[in-house]
Amino acid sequence: MLQSSRHRPARLGSDRASASIEDTRKRASRDQHEMNKPPIASHPAGSVLLSLFLAACGGGSDGTTVSSSVPAPTPTSSPTPAPGPAPAPAPAPAPAPSPSPSPPPSPGTWWRPSVSTTWQWQLTGTLDTSVRATVYDVDLVDTSAATITALKAAGHKVVCYFSAGSAENWRPDYAQFAAGDMGNALDGWAGERWLDIRSANVCAIMVARLELARSKGCDGVEPDNVDGYANSTGFPLTANDQLDYDRYLATSAHAQGLAVALKNDVGQLSALQPSFDFAINEQCHEYSECEGYAVFTAQDKPVFNAEYKSSYVNDTNGARDALCVAAKAADLRTLVLPLALDGSFRYSCD
Repeated sequence: MLQSSRHRPARLGSDRASASIEDTRKRASRDQHEMNKPPIASHPAGSVLLSLFLAACGGGSDGTTVSSSVPAPTPTSSPTPAPGPAPAPAPAPAPAPSPSPSPPPSPGTWWRPSVSTTWQWQLTGTLDTSVRATVYDVDLVDTSAATITALKAAGHKVVCYFSAGSAENWRPDYAQFAAGDMGNALDGWAGERWLDIRSANVCAIMVARLELARSKGCDGVEPDNVDGYANSTGFPLTANDQLDYDRYLATSAHAQGLAVALKNDVGQLSALQPSFDFAINEQCHEYSECEGYAVFTAQDKPVFNAEYKSSYVNDTNGARDALCVAAKAADLRTLVLPLALDGSFRYSCD
């Protein structure tokens, strides 16, 4: 049974960003500056310049010729001066160096985790940095660059989460989505709507998010909701549309020097495995979908798996013990976590 988009915790609050007014202020400042300047014709020399300018453009706007009120000076003759030695040219000042842009990442230089790489996943709440895991998967927007730097200094790799298939109305770039980019609401996730992954505007916004991930120091990214074709999005998305979009995300992430995870999309694992560096799955044990992930583990690519079922949480009749036996047999990095992904508890099968 194909299960899709069992993806994120309930959001705690909404910080919908307001549009920036900086450009408006700058334009107003420039306009005021221009209004305070004296008109060009208020000075006799300005009248001459205005006359010459309008003459060059064919006269005034009403077809008349604008003349200057300044009388032309009477030419006088003067003796021709004797030629003197040409002055030595002054040395030209050295040009100020311009700032160099950050060099683009070299092809193929992104981090690649192995099948045995361990992970921690926390998207909400105060981040618990005491977990002994190689990878920390955190929210791209809500996690500061300073926190990412500190995690890396402690020897961790950082994967940054964002939704690539939905518009979330609390995100800072939400206003950049066009009305036509957004479709049906995601069932159970307030303030969130599916995106038309065929939209060039949507693709551009996702590239900007990848650039943000690189600038903040993320080692990899987790683009969520990349299985819209299997959901009721409000758009006629096909399986090929989804393949094209998911591969576009992977290629764009690699261009930024970032590793990239395939999130869920269990119906397209074989087709997409070559484009992705690892997989993140929710509830493949609960829904008997883990078998397909062998295409990743066989290539030494880790599968980070999260389970939320209460019997796993409480180890009812040894359910969690049995889960971990199955996870180890399949070489999956399985965690039992709270659905809120708030760090309140963590049971690892490693």
